Amino acid sequence: MCTEHGFHLLQDCRPATSSAAGEGQVPNGSAMTRRAALAAAGAAVATVGLSGTAQAAPATSMVQAPARRWRRHGLMDLTHPLSPTTPAFTPGEEAVRSTVATLAKDGYYMQEWKIIEHIGTHVDAPAHFAAGRRTADQLTPAELITPAVVVDISAKATKDPDALVTVDDLRAFEKRHGRIPEGCAVLMYSGWGAKVGNAAAYRGADAKGVLHFPGFAPEAAGWLVKRRRIRSVGVDTLSIDHGPSQSFDTHVIVNSAERYGVENLANLHRIPPTGARIMVGLIPFYQGSGGQARIFALW
Repeated sequence: MCTEHGFHLLQDCRPATSSAAGEGQVPNGSAMTRRAALAAAGAAVATVGLSGTAQAAPATSMVQAPARRWRRHGLMDLTHPLSPTTPAFTPGEEAVRSTVATLAKDGYYMQEWKIIEHIGTHVDAPAHFAAGRRTADQLTPAELITPAVVVDISAKATKDPDALVTVDDLRAFEKRHGRIPEGCAVLMYSGWGAKVGNAAAYRGADAKGVLHFPGFAPEAAGWLVKRRRIRSVGVDTLSIDHGPSQSFDTHVIVNSAERYGVENLANLHRIPPTGARIMVGLIPFYQGSGGQARIFALW
């Protein structure tokens, strides 16, 4: 039976179960990685404010240009294509592709991919940084189809690669565009997508291996969760925490509140600051800490 408006999830669902986010962790070593930080994800949340210098990179075919005039109605793909050259948070975690069948030999074409859940345009499920929270297959369609707002910090990100979305930025956004609606996705546009074709520049690692790229300040994430009751946060960088973070406080805040993050978004400069709705086509990996997603904006 059809209704005038509505949606239904067309998939074979396994029983919903919770799993600890700590499975498959890498033991702590001299170099902190995101996976190693999972062991300390329950630590007290602290403000992180480190500085650094990102590597310069030439523009690519997916350059993030300054915001333009938007059509009254539009549809935009916010997804970067996934390939073996897609930048990984940690070198060595890149996707691996091989051809296992060809039309000439087998009569059909098929590839095999080896990927982690957190590469390319993807979702961080609540279980990623919060024990006992929901996994990728437990997020509902109503949570994955939401209104969206885009907070533009590209001007300060040009001057400071460690730029943060702050509470002041959010208040300034509301002064210009109105109150951030409850249940929406708050997306950061920093212009960092212009570097996606150069993994070294996109990661922004300095001589000590510290990463440098923009993200959400923990205070801003907490403010959005508590004061605006948002559904998710998203970024056009590798992480919702900015590059220098080693405690991933923004992840902990967002995931602990049963909200999800979206990373490595594309084309945020091509959707309006308010009025769009995003559709997050998350792969529902069983007990997944997250997963790749095809994401569209419609307005």
